[in-house]
Formats: sequence, structure tokens, C-alpha cells
Amino acid sequence: MTEEPKRRTRGGGRAGAKTRRGTSIIEQMPWNPPVNIDRPTEPLGPEGVEAIHNGAMRILEEIGIEIYNIEAREIFRKAGCTVDGDNVRMGRDMVMDYVAMAPSEFTITPRNPDRKITIGGKNLVFGNVSSPPSYWDMSTGGKVAGTREKCRDLLKLTQYFNCIHFAGGYPVEPVDIHASVRHLDVLYDKLTLTDKAMHAYSLGKERVEDVMEMVRISGGWTNEEFEASPKMYTNINSTSPLKHDIPMLDGWIRVAKRNQGLVVTPFTLAGAMAPVTMAGAVAQSIAEALIAIVLAQIVRPGASVAVGTFTSNVDMKTGAPAFGTPEYMRATQMTGQMCRFYGLPMRSSGVCAANVPDGQAMWETSNSLWAAVQSGTNMVYHAAGWLEGGLIASPEKFIMDCEILQQIQRYMAPEICATGPDEIAFDAIKEVGHGSHFFGIQHTQDRYTTAFYQPFLSDWTNFEGWEVAGGIWTQERAHHMYKDIVNSFEEPPMDVAIREELAAFVERRKSEGGAPTDF
Repeated sequence: MTEEPKRRTRGGGRAGAKTRRGTSIIEQMPWNPPVNIDRPTEPLGPEGVEAIHNGAMRILEEIGIEIYNIEAREIFRKAGCTVDGDNVRMGRDMVMDYVAMAPSEFTITPRNPDRKITIGGKNLVFGNVSSPPSYWDMSTGGKVAGTREKCRDLLKLTQYFNCIHFAGGYPVEPVDIHASVRHLDVLYDKLTLTDKAMHAYSLGKERVEDVMEMVRISGGWTNEEFEASPKMYTNINSTSPLKHDIPMLDGWIRVAKRNQGLVVTPFTLAGAMAPVTMAGAVAQSIAEALIAIVLAQIVRPGASVAVGTFTSNVDMKTGAPAFGTPEYMRATQMTGQMCRFYGLPMRSSGVCAANVPDGQAMWETSNSLWAAVQSGTNMVYHAAGWLEGGLIASPEKFIMDCEILQQIQRYMAPEICATGPDEIAFDAIKEVGHGSHFFGIQHTQDRYTTAFYQPFLSDWTNFEGWEVAGGIWTQERAHHMYKDIVNSFEEPPMDVAIREELAAFVERRKSEGGAPTDF
């Protein structure tokens, strides 16, 4: 579409965004990060878990991981690992000793302590889409480059929706800002437009040090207070197969030293960067993750770490990555079993390969998100807004995904499965008997507003009602909702002195040249 969709009112149903004086009022669920009350799906038996563990240990013992970061190699050498050029190998006893130092859960407290999140246990939190270079919405006329304005709009959605619990990387890369100072402008926007847990890219020491300092300033913490517990986190990816690069380990080491959150996510696409078999791909992924976990524990024993999974398959006809597939779902569940085996928190993602927010986008993303639930994932990256295998961010897709996230949150509500006398409702059944209905009785009237999930985007009217109201498709409803939200957005409060200190830090670092763009 090349024109802004017409604004059409919709009647009937309970799903649309209500508008009052131009301000979008969505009847969304309150901030309440879900606790996963279900038993995890475990496709592996004990022998399968042991086989993948043994495979990962043999990779670390016999093949090793290429570590291109000199500082990291020296840390491994001093700890007793075998270092041969770039190659680092270590015994399984050493691996398990260091893994045992890591906590099974940790809490990240952002500048607004009411938005703190716990990573681990049965906790489940969702984050926004991160890092696509391109952007699409129904008014752009196609895929376009990300800009600071579009990044800011997606950050407003990140803050607005209660089902988004942390602010991941840039929701779209603002390529109109030079890479040397991009992190300064975007982190200023993230810290002023949101008050949720913050992410730093581990792309060299300067960027990650700048972000840690900006987060420290935003919370008004001293250095000692900042380092007392995690206030932010980073995520790194291995360079599969079996490599870790220089800039990401630069950031990893520095974040570990300052006691902030650490997530390592190998990007193992079966058939391309990992074996075509899912067990082999998961074993490789675990090996690539555990060596980074060991590094963090050497640097700071007890460092807060999590294992991420991005194991999926490629389209064997084209080589393109595929997401939300049956193989992706099983690999996520298998990785969940391995994380529980090691006693470590887990991160996965809400991903798809679709190019626009259509049916394919939603069934693949739904598969990914429910695989996260089934696997016992604690932290879901890219839970809202991801398209084209991570190359496009879309506000319509963001809002459509939030409908799924709210449904997951409601699904986890323990009251749905309550079995007390009021829930068994024997007296209500007796009152209705054999020939009436339950609509009008007091038991129903007392509960009718809270008994069932209430969507904000889905349209539950019949076809005729939907058609009379304008026949508005889901993407278009989401588009108008997005516009309402960003046009009426109010920034979360921030102390004026803190805002001024942040702005001064950004200007000083820009005058110093920011961060290098070559490694």
C-alpha cells in the first residue's frame, strides 16, 4: 500500500482501540510478568540429555572453540585451558565447575524499580524486536531503511504495552545516525522514552562502557550501587560454527566485570552453520554458549548469565533461514531441557520468516512463542514486531504480536484452573437445571467482566457486523492503533537533573568521536 489507510470506525465487539480526545485508550492487561505454571515439554529422555551434554563436552575437549579476542584467550590460558593459537579447549570437569558458580536466576532492576524483572525459575518475560536494518508499515509503500524517528516510534510501543517487559536492542537500526555515535542517541531515546530493563550491544568496549554509564546515570546510582546487582544486560552471539569474535567478547568481559546481566545466544542454523540434525545443532549451540559462560565466571564468579537459543533450520532449496518451524520448536524445547540440566536461565525468541504481517507471520510467530512457553524459556527476545527473519521491524506486527503475548499472560493466570466451590459452581448448575441457560443467573453476572480474556485487537463480531463496521482487516486495525499510541504518547517521568546529565554525557562522548567503527 502506498497511501495511508483510510480511518474507518468500527462498531460492535470489544476489540478496537477506543479514542477519547484523540488519545488511544486500549483496554490492555496490567503489568504482570507471567509465571509459567505448566510443566515444560521435554522431548528428550534422560539418555538424550546425556547424549547432547556429552556431545557438547567432547566439542569443548577435543575440537575447541576459536576465540579471536586476545584478552579472552589470556583469561582462559591463566585459568588452565589449552590454548593453541586461537583455539581454546577445556575439560568437562572445569566446564561444570564454572557453570555451577552461575546463579539459577537473577533480577534486573531498571531506573523504575517497579519494572524490575527476574530471569530464571518459572518466570517469563517478553522483549521488543531488536536490530532489523529495515522497517515496514502500511503507509511506507514498501520496505524502507530504519531511521531514528521510526526507532523512537517503536520504543514508544515498547513502553506503552504492559506485556513488553524489557527493552531489547534497537527496535530498528536508525541508519540515519552515524555508527560511531548511534548508540549514544538511541540509548538516550531508550532511557527517556522507556523505563524498562535496558540492553547494551557488546560491539567493542567503548559502546558497552558508554551504555553502562548512561544506565548508571539514569538510575541516579553510584558506581558501587550500579555494580551491586544487575541494572541492565547484554546479549552476544557466537559466530557459528565454533567461533567467538573480538568485539562481542570485549563487551562480554566488561559487562561481567561490572556485575550486569549476560546472555549468550549461538546462531546455529541446522544445515548451514550447524549439523543438519537438530540434536547435533543443539549440542554445538550448547558448546558455543558454555565457553562464554565459563569466561564470565572466570572474570567474576557468580556472574548473572543465561543461555540463549537461536537454533532453527534453513530452507534447503534456497539456504534462507526458516523460523517457527517444527524443528525450531523442538530445538527450543530440547535447549530448555539442557538449561535445566545445567541450572541456567534460558532465552529464546518470537520469530518468523514472513515478509509482511500476514497469516504466515502469525502462525510462525505463534509457534515460536508457544515453543518458548513449552520449553520453560525465561526471557523471550523479539517477542513483538519481527519480520523477514529479523531484517524488518513493523509496528503493525508489533501490535498483533502483543495480542498473542497478552493471551499467553492470561493463559498463565492460575484462576483459570481454580477448583474451589465457586469454580465448580454446583449451585449454579443446579439453579439452571436442564432447560434454561447461564447468561442471566447471578453466578454469571458476578463474573461476566472478568471471566474470559478480553482482546484489544481481535474482532469477535460475525461477518455481517464486521462488514457493516467497515470490514477492517487486522493489519489495518493495528496500523491505526499504532498511530494513536505514538501520537498520544507521554514519556515516563525522569528527574530533570538526570536528563540533563544524560544529555551532557551524550554530547561529550560525541565530541570525543564516539566509538570506533572498525575492529
